[in-house]
Order: sequence, then structure tokens, then C-alpha cells
Amino acid sequence: MTPAVPSSAEPSDLAARAAQQHVVVIGGGIGGLVAARECAKVGMRVTLLEAREAVGGSIRTADLDGIVVDAGAESFATRGGTVRALVEELGLADAIVRPEGGGAWLSGIPDAPDAPLPVGGILGIPANPFADDVRRIIGWRGAWRAYVDRLRPPLTIGHERSLGKLVRSRMGARVRDRLVAPVTAGVYSAHPDEVDTDVAAPGLNAALTRVGSLSGAVDALRTDQKQKAGTTPGSAVLGISGGMGRLVDALRADIEAYGVEVRTGVTVTSIERTGSTWTVQTEVPDAADDEAPDAAAEPLTATGVIVATAEPPARALLEGLVDGLGEPGAAPEIEIVTLLLDAPELDAAPRGSGVLTVPGSHTAKALTHSTAKWGWLREAAGGRHVVRVSFGTQGEAAATVGLDEDGAARLALTEASALLGVALRPSQLVAAHRARFVQAQPTSVIGAAERRQAVRKAVQQTPGLAAVGAWLAGTGLAQVIPDAVAEADRLRHALLWR
Repeated sequence: MTPAVPSSAEPSDLAARAAQQHVVVIGGGIGGLVAARECAKVGMRVTLLEAREAVGGSIRTADLDGIVVDAGAESFATRGGTVRALVEELGLADAIVRPEGGGAWLSGIPDAPDAPLPVGGILGIPANPFADDVRRIIGWRGAWRAYVDRLRPPLTIGHERSLGKLVRSRMGARVRDRLVAPVTAGVYSAHPDEVDTDVAAPGLNAALTRVGSLSGAVDALRTDQKQKAGTTPGSAVLGISGGMGRLVDALRADIEAYGVEVRTGVTVTSIERTGSTWTVQTEVPDAADDEAPDAAAEPLTATGVIVATAEPPARALLEGLVDGLGEPGAAPEIEIVTLLLDAPELDAAPRGSGVLTVPGSHTAKALTHSTAKWGWLREAAGGRHVVRVSFGTQGEAAATVGLDEDGAARLALTEASALLGVALRPSQLVAAHRARFVQAQPTSVIGAAERRQAVRKAVQQTPGLAAVGAWLAGTGLAQVIPDAVAEADRLRHALLWR
């Protein structure tokens, strides 16, 4: 929320103050673009610097034989309504679409065939362990062990912080390993033992104490979720017809209309504060010789700086300027290999919209059958299929890291065959694209919230400085966007009323 303007302020005074400000935003991901927009809306001069040749950060697109596909984020959570509001503000309301293709499947179940992921749970925790779709995965032995949850005494609120330990103690290892672990690995890139219960499933501990069992607590929270749609974990996601890249294009066009200068291919090497102004040092590639070292560009002078990069480069810029940054959190490297396949045997969507894997059962952690999930992409593909295979999770390097592009595509095709239950041949691979991401430490990991809060507090103690992005806000547009708005508003208010 934008702070209230003092009643004594005249609009002309505010405009004059805003025009005197120059804010440099370092990083052109969604957080940086949104922060730049907030500052430019009040008339501030804004320069946005992005090291890559394209803005968007985790939202990336790729061209596969003439078909534009999402190579990074492919949807946004409806939780809170902030992302949808921005999409609508940017004129894309008519492009918002819902996913299709049914639910996800689960692969790698010990001594059992692949099966649909059960419905009626939260983060894989079932409300009824004897339900057919649950028992199919955990077996009678697992179902009876999970039933013991109903007979055990409740926990004190907040007693068990680890989601995995909570689930195992209440419902047994089969529920944790076969149901919860695939979900937390696919959603948070983390093992359930590392996941903070109160972050991933707010209210679960309290409901457990109130209701008396974990399965009952899940049922109670699901009932509440229906009454307050989109406010709890597992809430719905939406996409954009034509791909999430349209959001980036619309956002860039919007900020440029506000007068923001966007420079890509520019690396910031340092930021320094002298008095009330900042000096931003940059490097740009030598256009005359691509192999020549980067050349120093003219430094920028600013009254405010917003660091909107990923955690490693952000820390490199903030070290020496900000005390109390602490140690960085472990950030998993994720690779997504997107395949375009001429495979009519996939027309029936044999695994619905995608597959999650039991950790340790496959080299891939998840698969999305994109042309089954998104109607607009199915039409664009013209009978062919787009499949995304994800590798890497917390504490486990992506299996594709040491492979070249062809090797990564072959491995992805092999994994897709196994996960989809269809023998896909190399001759059916039309095109492939590989994208690598250094993901911010999952929001839900135990201790991550405290680390983020400490960094944010330290940054805010430095006048004229702000920092945004997934490493501080948490992963996902539903967290990054409102955080960027709030931080940019805090900075611009400080600059206008200091």
C-alpha cells in the first residue's frame, strides 16, 4: 500500500520532488520490472539495468520449430489476487486461462504401478487414508498405519515445525515418502523433513490441536479453503494464452511508456554511496569484439537503488554496504528441458497434465504435459506435443548439469518415456530447449523466513536502498510481485519525504 501523502503537500511540490529523483533498478526479473513501475508511476526518473539480453528472469520463452513456449514459469497462483490484478491492469484480462488435462500422476511408487495423485489432501497429506486413490499408493499397510493418527493424542500448537517429521510421526513413513515427498519436491524443491509446517501449510498445527488428528486437520483446512478460495496452499493457478512471456512484454511496454529506460546486456559491478547519492558502476560487452573482456561503461548517479537480482549477485553488490546479511541459503539448481514431440500416442494424455516422482525413483523430479494442460498451446502445436521435464532439487544437482544440449534432450526424452508410460523414439523429437535456473532457497525451508527477514531489515537500514526478488520474497509471482510493490513504495516514500 502506498503511504499517505501529508495533507500539507501540494501536487506540484510532489511532482517537483519526484522529478528530482533518479532510481536505478538492478535486475530485470519480474521483481525489478514491478519495482521500476512503482517508482516511475509517481514521476521519478528510472533506469533499469539487466545483465541478460532479455528481461523477465524466471519467465522465459523458447521457439520450438515455430511454436513459442514457456521455458520457465508457465502459470501464476491466484492466491491473494495480486498477480491477476496486475495482469488485468496490463490489458491481458481476456488472455487469462485455466489449466486443463486433469490432475497430476505419481510415478516411482515402490512395488506399485503409476497412479493419479490422490485428491482430497493438502500437500499430499490425505484426509482419508482409506480412500481408494490413497490406498492404491500406500497400500493397506500404509492405510492402517495412517489410521493410527486418529488414535494418537494431539500435538501442542507449533510443537512440530518439520512437515516431514509431523507426517511421519502421525501417519507413517509411507504417507510421507510416497505422497508428501513428491509434492514438496515438485512444488518447493525440498524434502518434507526440511519444510516448515507453518509456512507450507498455515493453520495445520492449530487445526491438529483443535481437531485431534492430522487427517482431520487436513479435512478442516480443505473446508476452509473452499470457503476462502485461493488463500491457502494448493490454491488454483492460472495461465496466459500465448504464454507467460506476454506478461513480461506488456510490463516492459508499460514501464517504458512511463519513461523507464531499460538497458539489457549491462552488468553492474559495484554500487557506492556518497552522502545522499549513489554511484552505480557497470560493464558492457565490447560490441566490436564479442570475445574481448567487458569494458567499463559510464557510471550512473542515482538518489535510490533497488537491487533486484538473484541472491548471489545481490549479495556481491551488498557486501560491504550492508551489515547483517548473514549466510546465504542453499539454492538448488534447476534445469527444465522442453521437448516438442511428433507423438500421436500422447493424444490421449496418458498421465493427465503431468507427473510428480517419488524422490529417488527417477532422475527427473517432475514432468508437465504442456499441450494437455494448456488449450492455447495445444492449438498452436497443431497435433504435436510439448512436454517439460524438470531436473534438480534441494541438495541434489540436476542430472543434466554435466551434459551437452543433445545429451540433456536425450535424457529428458528417456525420462518422458518412463513417466508418461509411452515408448517415445528419438525420431519423434522435433526440437528441444534447455533452461537453467538457480532457484532461490525455497520459502518453506525451515529457517528461511528468519534469514529473509534479517536481510530485509539490514537492507532497510541503509538510506536510499531497497532489495527485491524471490530470494527475499519467496518463490512464485504471488509472493514476488506484492513484495516488490511494497519495497518500491517504501523507498519512493523515503526519497520524496526525507
